[in-house]
Amino acid sequence: MKYKYLLLAILIIFQGTIMADAATPEPDKLKETSDSPAVIVAAPTVTKHSTTINGKVINYTATTGYMKITDEDGKHKANIFYIAYTKDGEKTATRPITYTFNGGPGSSSVWLHLGALGPKRVLLADDGNALPPPFKVIDNEYSWLAFTDLVFIDPVGTGYSRPAKDEKPEQFHGIDEDISSVGDFIRRYTTQNKRWLSPKFLAGESYGTTRAAGLSGYLQSTYGMTLNGIILISTVLQFQTLRFGPGNDMPYWLYLPAYTATSWFHKRLPADLQVNLKKTVDEVRVWSTNEYLLALTKGDALTSSEKSIIAEKLARYTGLSKEYILNSNLRLDIHRYTKELLRSERRSVGRLDSRFKGIDHDAAGENPDYDPSYDAVILGPFTAAMNDYVRTTLEYENDLPYEILTGKVHPWNWGSGERGFPNVAETLRGAMSKNPDLKVFVANGYFDLATPFSATEYTMNHLGLESPLHDNIQMEYYESGHMMYIHKESLVKFTQDVAKFLTSSISK
Repeated sequence: MKYKYLLLAILIIFQGTIMADAATPEPDKLKETSDSPAVIVAAPTVTKHSTTINGKVINYTATTGYMKITDEDGKHKANIFYIAYTKDGEKTATRPITYTFNGGPGSSSVWLHLGALGPKRVLLADDGNALPPPFKVIDNEYSWLAFTDLVFIDPVGTGYSRPAKDEKPEQFHGIDEDISSVGDFIRRYTTQNKRWLSPKFLAGESYGTTRAAGLSGYLQSTYGMTLNGIILISTVLQFQTLRFGPGNDMPYWLYLPAYTATSWFHKRLPADLQVNLKKTVDEVRVWSTNEYLLALTKGDALTSSEKSIIAEKLARYTGLSKEYILNSNLRLDIHRYTKELLRSERRSVGRLDSRFKGIDHDAAGENPDYDPSYDAVILGPFTAAMNDYVRTTLEYENDLPYEILTGKVHPWNWGSGERGFPNVAETLRGAMSKNPDLKVFVANGYFDLATPFSATEYTMNHLGLESPLHDNIQMEYYESGHMMYIHKESLVKFTQDVAKFLTSSISK
């Protein structure tokens, strides 16, 4: 008898499963309502808009949604979320297209999207400070849509992008894995939208520059897709230039010019160094690559008198005390510097943008509690703006959390870098050598302590390019930080610089 009831229970459960499956809507009518990637949303939403840039009305189409990524056997691997803007009335074969993304690893494309490039931007104070909530999204009169179509890509695990059902997230979370999945997206979008003959550009910020450099080689070697240009914003290609630690003195002297610029901004330098930022930075560049670098290479062989001389110069160029510098063994990592500079005011300075000040739990600690340029300036406004804009203006609905900057992509597979330092600079060199027409634009913020400009200069000067090819690299500087475009004056210059770069990068 007990087996009879057991069999009946199994049949009831089985029948319920069948009924549940029968009640499931068609796939193209489904929407994700949890953090599970098991369901795919409908086809991308398409909306029509217009904006005014430089006094000219531009009509454009916005396409918002997922692209399904499959392997060569057709197995569903991931859903990559994107937002594309195309100018109406233009021939796609001649209209430039720019694929763009931010960094992290773990960042969505929201910062470039609603900070500088897209047709809308977050309203901030002219100096980049956040305005009181509620926040606003306004027309972006500096949008790149004036001179290129735009495709904003959220790599798997960021934004709304997720692995497909039963697919392991870690297969997308690494240098090579990320390049492969984003590269596959670019190929698919280019093919599906008939953009193979369009002038093509990549624009990446922070770790997005690592991705862009990797893609320059991957797209060329895997798909035969050559690019016209790459825009690198706050660059990191050679990670040894940024990673402080025993046995690696490189960051200490490469960070110094950015420390000096920061101390200049906060008026902590001697009077003669406060007169002209660029002149002061040039002076420190020369000293750091000569006397300071030589002193660091001597290590313990440095004499007491030599240490004293170096410490005096470091105090002059940073505004920190000679005693503190000596106690730090002449080596100031970023956390020590950002905590110490304004300690007397009970303030720390930002990492992404050292113009901004933070208030820590106490003034005696070794490291800042948080990065004020991120937590107190950009996180809230950009998060609110994106979540509202995508639903109200783009008419796209998705109940997943939009992952602005997530730690869910970690641990990140650094590949061979786990045994040393990740370096994609060689990939960029190879792409430029194989495609001599490839141009590279590099945007640097003077007050960026995440990817300091001198580290970028070092990387670009050590690509090993022949002289004519090195002329394809254009370096520009802005009196702002990592996201230089949140500063209104820098945003204007940045847009003008990139517009000229794109025009000059397209063969006539």
